[in-house]
Amino acid sequence: MLPPGATLGILGGGQLGRYMAIVAQQRGFRVAVLDPDPDAPAHQVAHERVIAAYDDPAALERLAQLSQAVTTEFENVPASSLAPFLDRNIPVRPGAKALATCQDRIAEKTLVNAAGIETAPWHAVHSDQDLGMALAALGGEGILKTSRSGYDGKGQARVRSLDEARAAFGRFGSVPCVLEGVVPFALECSVLVARDAHGRSHTLPVCENIHSHHILDVTICPARVSEAAARAMRSRSARLAQELEYVGHLAVEFFVLPDQTVVVNELAPRPHNSGHLTIDTALHSQFEQHVRCIAGWNSLPYELLHPAAAMANLLGDLWEHGEPLWDRLAEFPEVRLHLYGKRAPRPGRKMGHLTAWADSVAEAERRVRDAREALTRPG
Repeated sequence: MLPPGATLGILGGGQLGRYMAIVAQQRGFRVAVLDPDPDAPAHQVAHERVIAAYDDPAALERLAQLSQAVTTEFENVPASSLAPFLDRNIPVRPGAKALATCQDRIAEKTLVNAAGIETAPWHAVHSDQDLGMALAALGGEGILKTSRSGYDGKGQARVRSLDEARAAFGRFGSVPCVLEGVVPFALECSVLVARDAHGRSHTLPVCENIHSHHILDVTICPARVSEAAARAMRSRSARLAQELEYVGHLAVEFFVLPDQTVVVNELAPRPHNSGHLTIDTALHSQFEQHVRCIAGWNSLPYELLHPAAAMANLLGDLWEHGEPLWDRLAEFPEVRLHLYGKRAPRPGRKMGHLTAWADSVAEAERRVRDAREALTRPG
């Protein structure tokens, strides 16, 4: 267990790394961040900045010299980048198994299914021949996704014919992909799991996620699902964390079908956009849970401070006609603003978020939506 004063290294300097760093500092740790962007959100608050590519040997050596434990802010850090830390017996959490699995949709879905947990029907695609066979098996349509990388709808395409599938496969560079069957889901949900080095795990009540143009728009908690569906999602998430030998904070995304059965969509080996509402509305935020776990401390039971909570993303689109009308937030005392320190707003870029609490999920959702609408400057 690391004592206060030790340095936590973070590979990745985005908003997730920023919140990790802030919480780590509040708990008495120093923070070192490696990211190629000198103005990355986490660099703005770190004690030590290493500005370099994630596969730069000298930079990785520098971070290893500074750090007593290391974590990753996003799942696509090259696996080879972990070697300098492992060679020095510096704990890397989550570990190599979890990262390698979650970096590759084929490996991830294989692990989920091997654990006896259902996903959407899927097939691995390595060639045009695989593509044709997979499409036929799925009834002539599906969602083609690159096996590695891709987020917020990037690296994926809905296909309804072999010609569309081949065109998308070509656009993706003919890299390994998965072709998933289309799931007629009623809701999308996520479960946040904090699992410590002693194998203890705790989950937040299920979050319900509403997307717009493949990007998370609003999250509410607890989700409007049956008790049976919520229990199933939380227990399966804890089981997957165990299967991954996970240490840190994990998010498991689910589809909830109209009959309230659930299937796993994807795993995110890090704090998650849907968990941002925990910053203001839970006794322990997802970032505190993550920092505790990577430092070797025990995870803590998740507890909402209010009956319901909500989060709304603020995308760069909000800046289309100038700076948002921040003074309007004075009209919303149960809403909190979080900005990530990004300098260049652009459409679809996550610039910040709003959180709110209330006595019901409907009221919490109304508050964040109304507050975000009030910020919008007329065109």
